[in-house]
Amino acid sequence: MRLIVTPEQVGSIAGMKTYIKKGEPYTEITSDGNVVVPCDESRAFLAGIGIAGVIVHTPGHSDDSVSLVLDIGAAFTGDLTHPSLASEESAVTVPESWAKLRALGATTVYAGHGPVRPMGDG
Repeated sequence: MRLIVTPEQVGSIAGMKTYIKKGEPYTEITSDGNVVVPCDESRAFLAGIGIAGVIVHTPGHSDDSVSLVLDIGAAFTGDLTHPSLASEESAVTVPESWAKLRALGATTVYAGHGPVRPMGDG
């Protein structure tokens, strides 16, 4: 399967397997054949596959985190940490990433870890 990744994510692909719990089913993700789409080119790419939205770099939990924001206001945040859970190291970066999502019109958050919730302040 080919993945859509951003340049920020390419360097992290090989290490993904180190985060899988022993005994869990896992198909290794490789760098081969993936589609690399820079965030500033993501709107046009997504439109070409029928998705109205944009991919935005949202570091915080990790430097390679990205989020998908659809024009209807849905934000798929992956591993972006909620501001109330930000570590001391990410206390500036995490709120900046959430501000990017709000600026793009995000109204509902579909987090990689946690419930669906209104955007609010977080």
